[in-house]
This record gives sequence, structure tokens and C-alpha cells, in this order.
Amino acid sequence: MTNVLVLKTMVALSAFSIAGAALAGPVCTTEPKAKWLTEVQMKAKVAELGYKTIKTFQVSGSCYEIYGLNKDGKRAEVYFNPVTGAVVKANID
Repeated sequence: MTNVLVLKTMVALSAFSIAGAALAGPVCTTEPKAKWLTEVQMKAKVAELGYKTIKTFQVSGSCYEIYGLNKDGKRAEVYFNPVTGAVVKANID
């Protein structure tokens, strides 16, 4: 009976680990923050790429992340490489 409880606990913990990994954002760079574009520079790049009505602009792990609208007016959650300004991952609704 104890072995069954241990096994169930291990399965539950594994499920939480997998779920946590799925919720984590991408790895955008391994460069130190000293090499990152400033917020002002990054916001200019975001605007050049056509993102507008930015509701949130934040650092998320090793990325700059925004929530706003893309050039087509669709809701966008976008992760950018903070060194180059390139899009790493985009979720468009």
C-alpha cells in the first residue's frame, strides 16, 4: 500500500513539473543584461515591427515580452531576443 502511495505522489509531482515547464517562456538569449538593448531601444524596435497599443512591456526571464496588438490589429503576446530585437516566439489571437 505504501508503494502505491509513493508511486502516485511521484506521478503527481512529474505532472506538475511538466506543466511548469510548459508555462515557462522561451529562452531568448544567454547574453548578460549588459549586452541587452535598453528599454527605449527595444520599444523602438517593437514599433518598427508594427506592434502597437502595447499594454504590457516587461522583462520575462531572458526575454523582452509584450502584450499588445500586431500590425493587423490582432492581440499579440510576443517574446523578443533582448540583444538583437528579433521575435523568438509570438502568440497571436
